Amino acid sequence: MSPEVISMREPDEATTSERIVLSSGRYVHFGPFRIDQQRQEVTRDGSRVKLQGKVYQVLITLLEKPGEVVTREELRIRLWPADTHVNYDANVNTTVNKLRQALGDSSDKPLYIETIPRKGYCLLVQPEVSDKPPHSHFARTEPSADSGQESSRTLRGAAFTKSDVWVVLGVIGLILAGMLLGAGITRFWIFHAAPMAPNPLMSIFSHPSSTVFF
Repeated sequence: MSPEVISMREPDEATTSERIVLSSGRYVHFGPFRIDQQRQEVTRDGSRVKLQGKVYQVLITLLEKPGEVVTREELRIRLWPADTHVNYDANVNTTVNKLRQALGDSSDKPLYIETIPRKGYCLLVQPEVSDKPPHSHFARTEPSADSGQESSRTLRGAAFTKSDVWVVLGVIGLILAGMLLGAGITRFWIFHAAPMAPNPLMSIFSHPSSTVFF
């Protein structure tokens, strides 16, 4: 009977092959967040999330070891040189809290960053690394032939409708102009061209030889 082999590795300790190699791609995705490592820019659903330099470095450090404990000492070495004299514990806490606030996370009910008492912090999500940006924000959909033909028909229909309106307006304008011209000619003919008919009574009274009997 072969002896039983018991692994002495702690559950939260991962091998190197299980770790995320961020250098394998430009973009890192987790949840609604996307990180452009080349521009050191973090976005959430397409909207930029502003992170200070050290806050961004904490995020990158956690992303390199998802599911593992990142010790406070690792963060200290990553953020401050050896000859820097600061209160490391207070500054690490402040920096991690700023990261949580930017991600909309909470230490009481963590979604992304969990505090491991007396050890450090652990990233709860599994990030993905790729060289291509997400299609939802950056890729443009090529129009199909059917949609192009439909657009052309729509544009032609709109142009045809507009031309019809102009034709109708032109016809109405011509009709109104003809009516005004006809009214003007008629008025001119009545008052100037047509002879005035003589009044019979005026002819009788104005004639010198006329005798009126009553």
